[in-house]
Amino acid sequence: RAYQVIWYILGLIEVLLAFRFILKALGANPTSGFTSFIYALSNPFALPFRGIFPTAVAQGAVVEWSTLVACVVYLIVAIRS
Repeated sequence: RAYQVIWYILGLIEVLLAFRFILKALGANPTSGFTSFIYALSNPFALPFRGIFPTAVAQGAVVEWSTLVACVVYLIVAIRS
């Protein structure tokens, strides 16, 4: 049962981080309700990894490599649990 809970939580975190990455990469308006909601929920999970790699910015689009690192690290932690 604990195994299922771990994978459920991982799934939620991964979806939040994926939305964050896609919204930033597509240059979504950060003041939009949905976008700010996703950023607020995903920020605690992305924050520990911020600054690992530089953030690429081009024409309003942001590629947060640290968010992808966070996805991989959380996946590895879940697999090891």
